[in-house]
Amino acid sequence: MGRPRNFDADEALDRAVLVFWERGYDRTTLTDLCDAMGINRPSLYAAFGTKEELFERALDRYANGPQAYESAALGLPTAREVAEALLRGAAERQTGADTPHGCLAVLGATTHPDDESPVARALIAARSAGELAVRERLERAQREGDLPADADPAELAAYLRTVIYGLTVKAATGATREELDDVVDLALRVWPTSSSEWGMRTADGH
Repeated sequence: MGRPRNFDADEALDRAVLVFWERGYDRTTLTDLCDAMGINRPSLYAAFGTKEELFERALDRYANGPQAYESAALGLPTAREVAEALLRGAAERQTGADTPHGCLAVLGATTHPDDESPVARALIAARSAGELAVRERLERAQREGDLPADADPAELAAYLRTVIYGLTVKAATGATREELDDVVDLALRVWPTSSSEWGMRTADGH
């Protein structure tokens, strides 16, 4: 029988999330991870596999921890509330006082151009899943009459994700919560609130 672990795997994974979040996959070394997690390399490999496998687990942990506000936002009653909660949640989460700024799923491997690499695939899958979840929620809102019939849920979902990605970059480069909230205020001004209003906006290109 193998020796029992003498560390808390969940706590170690939380620490790995913070390292990847702060440094990104490419700049994070195994030494960085071991130091932060308080374990040696054999223990890391035994518990989490390779660095790539650990990163994928860290992404899952991030989605169900720091980024869990997204799931909560999708459960709100109206599409407008969903949109605002996603944007405000991103602004708050990405400028936290005790966590790295920006978003792990967006900035985790900015220097990984190869979309065939496991790391790039994991990041692409995470981002795609997030946008799909928003799209499906907005499609439901449209069926329920909460969005105008001529609004495009896919377009709106892409719009929200694009704004969130922009907030991520601004947060990572030092923007404050107040500055991000100003961007959110502007982004929400174009959100469709009625069929007639949405029709007027799309007709004149605004």
